[in-house]
Amino acid sequence: MTTQTTTISLSVSQRIIAGSLALFLGTFLVVGAGFAGDQLMHNGAHDSRHATGFPCH
Repeated sequence: MTTQTTTISLSVSQRIIAGSLALFLGTFLVVGAGFAGDQLMHNGAHDSRHATGFPCH
C-alpha cells in the first residue's frame, strides 16, 4: 500500500485570514459559554473555564 501526501502552500494573507477567523471563533466560543444564561451550557463548559482561569461566578 502506497500513501501519497499532498501539501498545500498558503500565502501570508491567507494565513492571516485563517488565523483571524480561528481567533474570532475561539473567542466567541469562550465568551459565549462564559456568559450564557443557560445552565446546561454553563455546566458543560464549567470545568474547562476554571482550568483556563475564566471566571464564571
